[in-house]
Amino acid sequence: MASGKTIAQRQVRTDRSPEEVRPAVLDGPFDTRQLLHLDEALTTAEREGGGLHYSVYVGPLHDPVRGAAEAMHDRLKEPDKSVLIAVSPEQRQLEIVTGKLAQEKIPDRAAALVVFSMEAAFGAGQLDGGIVTGLRMLAETAAAA
Repeated sequence: MASGKTIAQRQVRTDRSPEEVRPAVLDGPFDTRQLLHLDEALTTAEREGGGLHYSVYVGPLHDPVRGAAEAMHDRLKEPDKSVLIAVSPEQRQLEIVTGKLAQEKIPDRAAALVVFSMEAAFGAGQLDGGIVTGLRMLAETAAAA
């Protein structure tokens, strides 16, 4: 899960040059530019998103997918005030989970519209763009509530 900032930790071997050492976070579906763009979107959502906390998870989700996303959401620091976007590109699954207080600002109907927008971007091959769009839309909805 990512929430605002992601810190990659990896044991560094001294027999490799710095160019050969690659943070574990770069082994995922995003390059450095995309990660910076996602980090900026998370930071903006946190700052302008109606006092809610926003998190993104990209990776496999066990079945049932909704249950897996809800279990991740429940482990967040303040789940009642949190919004989780869980994306499993390999499984072609997307879940948005809102806590009790977050759902007051982002009702299910609004979250469903966000899902449609994100899926459109994903269909165009823009995984990072879809997530950024989703974060922006969720934060704007929460801020307007």
